[in-house]
Amino acid sequence: MNTRIRRIAVTVTAAAVLPLSLSACSDSDSDSAKSDSSSKASAPATASDDSMGSSGDTAAKDEPFGPACSSVPASGSGSFDGMAKDPVATAASNNPALSTLVTAVKKAGLVDTLNNAKDITVFAPTNDAFAKIPKADLDKVLADKATLTKILTYHVVGQKLAPKDLENGSFPTLEKSKLTTSGSGESYKVNDSAKVVCGNVKTANANVYIIDTVLMPTS
Repeated sequence: MNTRIRRIAVTVTAAAVLPLSLSACSDSDSDSAKSDSSSKASAPATASDDSMGSSGDTAAKDEPFGPACSSVPASGSGSFDGMAKDPVATAASNNPALSTLVTAVKKAGLVDTLNNAKDITVFAPTNDAFAKIPKADLDKVLADKATLTKILTYHVVGQKLAPKDLENGSFPTLEKSKLTTSGSGESYKVNDSAKVVCGNVKTANANVYIIDTVLMPTS
């Protein structure tokens, strides 16, 4: 009789304990699942934050831009990387699209002036920009050092200008008069006439904006 009572007691105890054990396991599994779920849910948010933090917007704005940039050599001294290592007059001499400008700078005796200047901005007319000037007039200017110097120094601003500075700007030039800039994004004009066709080009001592029209000082 006693043996039978003991067996009943064990059975009852086991029956009571089993649901509690199952409940404990269930709670533990649920907590673990919640933890895993929470962990997984937070992972994409972290990735998203990292992605936003490493956004290329800022970097992209600091790169050269404009349709004429595609004609710049991909490597060598005339490439963007190559130009960044040289002072501005030397860098320009390695860019085939600026050969007329380089010739003019040499005739005016401004190579050393530009190469030794610190933190300047040069608005550099392309060969096509000079070609807009009637040949007789261009030859006359190239032969007149004083006039040529006046025109060329009008293309130089005594500070480094970032693209955002060009949005609505007015800057004194080395020629002593002012030029104006306007635009936004990757579209800018100088004096409302010359378009920037390849902007934000870095050289060792200057920021260069290649333009499609030669600027003429007003005075």
